[in-house]
Amino acid sequence: MKNFFQTHKKLHIWLLADIGLLLAFFLLRGQKGLMNAVADHFTGPLRRGLGKVCYLVPFSVMEAVEVLAVLFGAGYVIWNVRAVARAKDGRRDRAYGAALGAACILLSVWAGFCLLWGVNYWTDSFQDKSGIYAQPVALEDLREVTAFFADRVSETAGDVRRDGHGLFAVPREEILANSVRAYDGLTEAFPFLAFDDPGVKPMAFSRLMSALDFTGFYSSFTGESNVNVDSPACMLPSTIAHELAHQRGFASEQECNFLAVLASTTCTDPAYRYSGWLIGYVYLGNALYSQDPEGYWAIRETLAEEARLDLAYNNAYWAQFQNTAVQKASNKVYDGILKSYGDERGIQSYGTVVDLLVVYYK
Repeated sequence: MKNFFQTHKKLHIWLLADIGLLLAFFLLRGQKGLMNAVADHFTGPLRRGLGKVCYLVPFSVMEAVEVLAVLFGAGYVIWNVRAVARAKDGRRDRAYGAALGAACILLSVWAGFCLLWGVNYWTDSFQDKSGIYAQPVALEDLREVTAFFADRVSETAGDVRRDGHGLFAVPREEILANSVRAYDGLTEAFPFLAFDDPGVKPMAFSRLMSALDFTGFYSSFTGESNVNVDSPACMLPSTIAHELAHQRGFASEQECNFLAVLASTTCTDPAYRYSGWLIGYVYLGNALYSQDPEGYWAIRETLAEEARLDLAYNNAYWAQFQNTAVQKASNKVYDGILKSYGDERGIQSYGTVVDLLVVYYK
């Protein structure tokens, strides 16, 4: 046994260190006080520091790192396969070393993610800090709040620039530039949301992100908020507000959806206000349709024509990616990630935003 360990001593020590870190995280993650301390005094400042460095360049460092990681992975596999094939002696030992090295790298990435972001799934949530808690929703309340959002959508639909077809036509560059003001309207009511927003970055591989069913991504390794700029622009402001909620340390997807609505609808920028009411209407309308289709359609018919055009365009865009093997695989992986960090409802947890919206707006 000793000889076996000594054969790849450094790799075995690396492996044990990874396993130790992961075990410590999974054993201690239920200690909210400890997780709060780690996030407040170590990982939060570290992510912000990484972000300050990465925001010195205009492109997404996260995407650059991902491309390099793919190239490194391919090179690692090819080099080691050739090395094993050419070895005259000790092929098994070489193959074992290559597999062990790959395992160590992957476990280190996982451990780094747990430290930089995983702890935030176990810290104080927005609900804890604000005192606004999701509660069971009565159908009548859901119907009333959905109608309220539909009215706000119609009121703000005419405030934004539109093209010759009546579609939302605010330039994406302008939306991105105004992202630093997205949360200005919320910090007085919720001081803990105050944050020096660095803005967001457009993703070069946005089309690929659409195929994977992602509109944005916050990278804890680089401290960057990245957004998909291939998808319809009418939803881009609310997507930006969602990713900026992650910047503030909130890991829960449903809470970040809720914050995206609150931030966008209280923003001074007309594009953000319209997008916030629109995405909120979509969340509420989907929930209402599942319970009361007739009530949903009655409210849907009250929407301004411009809003209906935007929703139709958005639906048509995403329909091209529905039920593909790539989308299904992406959703399955992401669902597993959410559940592994304590969100038992997985990807269905997005529905909780409806409970929060109804409680807040009713």
